[in-house]
Amino acid sequence: MATKTQELKLDIERIGTVSAILTQPDNARACYVLAHGAGADMRHAFMEKVAAGLADRGIATLRFNFLYMEKKLGRPDQPAVAHAAIRAAVAEATRLCPGLKLVAGGKSFGGRMTSQAQSRAALPDVKGLAFLGFPLHPDKKPSSERAEHLAGIAIPMLFLQGTRDGLADLGHLRPVIAALGSKATLHEVEGGDHSFAVLKKSGRTNDEALTEVLDTLAAWIDQRT
Repeated sequence: MATKTQELKLDIERIGTVSAILTQPDNARACYVLAHGAGADMRHAFMEKVAAGLADRGIATLRFNFLYMEKKLGRPDQPAVAHAAIRAAVAEATRLCPGLKLVAGGKSFGGRMTSQAQSRAALPDVKGLAFLGFPLHPDKKPSSERAEHLAGIAIPMLFLQGTRDGLADLGHLRPVIAALGSKATLHEVEGGDHSFAVLKKSGRTNDEALTEVLDTLAAWIDQRT
């Protein structure tokens, strides 16, 4: 199958312009608005692998930079600015991928900002949120305060989490997922860290762990109506 990659500019109302990339296979049946993590932009190897892997599975992605990353400011944007970028990306995905099922989320910080945006005002036409390593708390400082806003989200959510993730202690995350009820699904990647990398002694490779992540994500997207 052929895949089209399109470089874009995304206008964020009253804030500025950022770069974006649409990766769209010919047979796309859905589009995932994919926000990057706090420390790396949309072109990071992890983001590239996710976009390519989902394209192989018939799912388009729209990646974009947050403003601070576009401007190389170093420090992540304030939530209101990040939320505005996510809303602009969702609107652009809707325009460029008419008729495709739309989901949103992303890696770490990007996923959390997407969930915050959704909790404040529903992202138009988005059928679900998928988190590639939800950052529940600072590294090795377990808590669940960052999850409090999730209770205000009505659409389905998928949490893909490595069991060695230092930013999401499962002893805290599992009760959060349980409290959210049927709208939340937790998939644990055995031995994976915050980026799903596994130890050599696990008996499998990082690529194999990422394949598990992408297969699970694609199957979950297909279940959305």
